[in-house]
Amino acid sequence: MTEAEFWQLVTRRSPEQDQQSLSEQLHDKLLTLTDEQLAAFDKHFSFQMRRCYLWSLWGAAYVVTGCDSEYEFAEFRCFVISLGQTWFERVIDNPDELGLLEGWPEKDGYAYPFVDEYDLVAGKIYEDRTGEELPFVPSGQANPQGKKFNHKKKHLKLAYPQLCARFPF
Repeated sequence: MTEAEFWQLVTRRSPEQDQQSLSEQLHDKLLTLTDEQLAAFDKHFSFQMRRCYLWSLWGAAYVVTGCDSEYEFAEFRCFVISLGQTWFERVIDNPDELGLLEGWPEKDGYAYPFVDEYDLVAGKIYEDRTGEELPFVPSGQANPQGKKFNHKKKHLKLAYPQLCARFPF
């Protein structure tokens, strides 16, 4: 599986696409893959999850939603991956770029940039087919890369001006 094929599979139709239809869309696409292709897809997904395991991105998630747990941050990173390669690369370079995203998925009238278990879809299909788990891909790091973001409002406003303007405290 090429990187381009990976990105075609994970990219959502629109930024505001809801979590359920997004996961169903990925599930349907992955069903057509062979077991070897599912394993390759999972390696690509794991690699991108590691790439965006950044304190700077966690700070952006904190501004948007108050994200304060590893689990929520994993779901947020799945959201960023689901935006596609162009947005993903922009956000990795500068998480504040998310402030320019025109649409956001919502829940109860608030931005809800989380995709629950998006990273597990391939593994579930593989396990249903074979009765075995996908080969383990180590995360490679115990803590996010970079310097931890400062929770104080004045620091967040300096680090994430676009996001803070869009999602005021």
